[in-house]
Amino acid sequence: MPYDFDHAPDRRGADSLKWQRYGAALPLWVADLDFVSPEPVLTALHERVAHGVFGYGAPPDELTETIGARLAALYDWTVTPEQIVYLPGLVCGLNVACRAVGEPGDAVLAQTPVYPPFLSAPVNQERRLITAELTAEVREGRLYYSFDDTAFAAAITPRTRLFILCHPHNPVGRAFSVAELQRLAALCECHDLTICSDEIHCDLLLDGRRHTPLATLAPEIAQRCITLMAPSKTFNIAGLGASFAIIQNSELRRQFKHALRGIVPDVNILGLCAALAAYRHGGDWLKELLIYLAANRDYVVEFVARHLPGVRVTVPEATYLAWLDCREAGLPGNPHEFFLKQAGVALNHGADFGPGGAGCVRLNFGCPRDRLTEALERMRTALVKD
Repeated sequence: MPYDFDHAPDRRGADSLKWQRYGAALPLWVADLDFVSPEPVLTALHERVAHGVFGYGAPPDELTETIGARLAALYDWTVTPEQIVYLPGLVCGLNVACRAVGEPGDAVLAQTPVYPPFLSAPVNQERRLITAELTAEVREGRLYYSFDDTAFAAAITPRTRLFILCHPHNPVGRAFSVAELQRLAALCECHDLTICSDEIHCDLLLDGRRHTPLATLAPEIAQRCITLMAPSKTFNIAGLGASFAIIQNSELRRQFKHALRGIVPDVNILGLCAALAAYRHGGDWLKELLIYLAANRDYVVEFVARHLPGVRVTVPEATYLAWLDCREAGLPGNPHEFFLKQAGVALNHGADFGPGGAGCVRLNFGCPRDRLTEALERMRTALVKD
């Protein structure tokens, strides 16, 4: 059935963080789709609410079985039920991984620019953050990021214990190739690093690309991996807080569970209900969403090239997030404040994404096309006035 992504409910004045934080500005910042979730998810939630009892819950066996079957079908990856650890959020998972691996004072490595919780999680858990910048270059007028082996190896210290990977990458939109992943994995093996791979955007690969979980590269890589996944970004149910870690190494899984004990709450029953419905019945909706997102992505890339002088943009291979480098646009101050004040468009401040992020902004194109068009036109007008 056709889905209408050109129309979305009005979220102003409701409970939306995305639409509240910046007042009247058009919000193209936080990774939160403006689209209504799949009908099967809504139906399942209505039925669960109608039940009327909301006591303590537990992950249903059907969900665990569904996740296992999905991983096998998509990635030929055999995951047993005990290897799945449920979590109320991916950010929580990053923090638990930092707490579980190593000791206070040890180092955690991240590639920047990267989703801000990658930068805060190590510090939250009394670890030292170290970073290696992705390499940025211009290819055929478009911004492109790649993994720098030399910079990555040079950043590792004798006390580095954990590497946190964003795959697919937020904010630069890369879906890393198998060759790139193999190089990363080889370096982590060489330096005996545990890997926490945040793969929350794994269902959002564009143009027919297929995701490769890092842990599927080889059994020995799987033994050093904590893989984080969730239906939240894919099916727009992030507010329900349902995600999971896959940890196939039994000792690493024990450490992870110990680190979350008494601190991390269970997943709420509505989140579990939505996750099951999304994974079981959301496939057709997702196929159409990916087509719509790819068209929005193409629209952004073409508009920036034609109408935003001095701005370069990535061509996201995954996610619904574009990364704009505004350093040659001659803007006064940082581009986040410029576009917020002069255009009434709220984007993410690039500096929040760590080294390599200053002078850039992140733009969420997961919205109806007319809303995206209005925001980009406002940005063009602001640049012309400036």
